[in-house]
Amino acid sequence: MKLLLHLSIFFAILFISLPSSYSCNSVEKNALLQIKKSFNNPRKFSSWNPQTDCCTAWSGVKCTNGRVTDLSLFSSKLYGQIPDQIGDLLELRSLFLTYLPHLTGNIPRTITKLKNLDSLILRHNNLSGPIPDNIGELKKLRFLDLSYNQFTGPIPGSLSQMPKLETIIVEHNKLTGSIPNSFGSFVGEVPNLYLSNNKLSGNIPESLSKNDFNGVFLSKNSFTGDGSMFFGRNKSTISLDLSRNMFEFDLSKVQFARGIVDLDLSHNRIFGSLPRELIELRGLKLFNVSHNRLCGKIPRGGLLQSFKSYVFAHNRCLCGTPLKAC
Repeated sequence: MKLLLHLSIFFAILFISLPSSYSCNSVEKNALLQIKKSFNNPRKFSSWNPQTDCCTAWSGVKCTNGRVTDLSLFSSKLYGQIPDQIGDLLELRSLFLTYLPHLTGNIPRTITKLKNLDSLILRHNNLSGPIPDNIGELKKLRFLDLSYNQFTGPIPGSLSQMPKLETIIVEHNKLTGSIPNSFGSFVGEVPNLYLSNNKLSGNIPESLSKNDFNGVFLSKNSFTGDGSMFFGRNKSTISLDLSRNMFEFDLSKVQFARGIVDLDLSHNRIFGSLPRELIELRGLKLFNVSHNRLCGKIPRGGLLQSFKSYVFAHNRCLCGTPLKAC
């Protein structure tokens, strides 16, 4: 018993005397201090004291085995641009720079050094310029959110070359052009597309008909032509929002994914009639085909009559419950 006690004391002393394997990496600590300096040392960074350990004492910083893996900053009083030193946090897996209205400038080229990045969240800032095409070098990225900024230019085709990408959110920017042709052949999973509230235009590439999207959100752009490639009986689509564009196709010829929950086709130039197949969609919670050029009788049954009349209104000659009788 006494021997066990001596051994336990010995190992306890040995453990205390050894340097902690979880202390902050010195190179990454210096990079964080440079980031702090680039933002003019605001009060937000008061806990970033050079005399303390960045892994245990600095707000917004998380580490694994002494390496910085998560950086999360949000503050209405942080001014400046994303500094190049962000690329020196080589083990970073999550970068959250959100709700920073005075964060301006471009996404720096050095961000492509973050080869382990899993989530890149730069939403609700005032970033501008093009989304860099070299962002496709982040091969481990699963979640990309650049929404609510001032980004301009096209959507980079290189996003289709990111094998783990699950979600692309670039809505509420000033992006132009159309959806890249390369989006017809993603090298990995087919990601959810959130492209609403931009200045995108033109036809949707026909190649996208091969893809099985869970969610597509294209509202409030200027897309034209055919949008039927997003439909299909055997697809697993849950949410489809094509509203407030200039899509023009025959709705009576499309087939619907059985599991669709949200379907908004309002404010387009869609013609034809409502397919009877709509009554078979038992999970439909959001539905809107208003402000189109549809005609004919609204199929009776399923959930269609549970929706308010406004979701059918302002078409060429739709009739039947909940609209006026035919």
